[in-house]
Amino acid sequence: MSRNTAPAIDHRIAPRSAIARDGQPLSNSRAPSPDLAPWVGRLYVTSVSAPDTHVLSCGLFCEGSVLRIQLDGDWQAQSADGPVTRGRDVILFGPQTKRMPVQVRGGFTSVGISFRPGAMRVLGGRPEPDNADRLNDPAQIGVDRGMWLDMLRPDAEPDVWCKRMENALRLLIAHRDAATPDAVTARFERISYANPSASVGQCAEEIGIDIKRLERIVRRDFGMTPKQVLRRARALDMASHLRGVADRNEAEALMLRYYDQSHLIRDFIALIGMSPRQFVERPQPLMTFCLETRQARRLQVLDRLAPGESPPWLDRILRV
Repeated sequence: MSRNTAPAIDHRIAPRSAIARDGQPLSNSRAPSPDLAPWVGRLYVTSVSAPDTHVLSCGLFCEGSVLRIQLDGDWQAQSADGPVTRGRDVILFGPQTKRMPVQVRGGFTSVGISFRPGAMRVLGGRPEPDNADRLNDPAQIGVDRGMWLDMLRPDAEPDVWCKRMENALRLLIAHRDAATPDAVTARFERISYANPSASVGQCAEEIGIDIKRLERIVRRDFGMTPKQVLRRARALDMASHLRGVADRNEAEALMLRYYDQSHLIRDFIALIGMSPRQFVERPQPLMTFCLETRQARRLQVLDRLAPGESPPWLDRILRV
């Protein structure tokens, strides 16, 4: 399915962070400081105004663990453990094997860190298969909820929030004497961004290890098998294209990753819970936030987006 029309937008919410060229709200996100790049993929700030009575029903779909600091807003997520309700809080979201349904009442501000695969293990957290599709206690990696909430003052600028999170993370990494994640994990992450249509055997050959070892490392650090990671990457790239937060020059290449229309529809229903057409026709603000941050990270990994450079789909950044 090619994206012939602009994706549906919920005009009842107003962005306070960034706007895409088609007018939908986006998050502010940036690459981490170079010294944190082995552990961190992206930092983000998302702020949206909405009537107190407005209930946003959407979803989240992120590849790696994400430390989310919810500064305001009332959230409910359908996790692997059942429905979870939170307000102002610090939550460690595990990697998601499929879209996680989420509802938010009123406006909200969310600030966070998207971790690279393998970071949880070296920071002393639980195995990623145990964290997957769950809202987890950030204490497992040494994050103190109260301290992190206190350091993110509501009247501060987004860049100040990001710098404070980076400083706190530096102290945490040093305190826990965290090694850098496995080099095999980093190489497979890049392959999943560059060529998710590759077979597991091709990935193992490119990295220079046997398939069994690759499967063991990927499951440990991604929380999924290599085949599942590649399938998810294909779906997320296509979803990004359909929501207008991908490089338009890649549209044809993304479509060619699927054998036919039925292949695309099957993957979308299995992973995102709806058909591609439904995904375009329904507002997807939370999903779009996730996809935009992921695509910026992907272009960064593939050396197609320099640190500090605006991605091609961004129209302008607003002050939070």
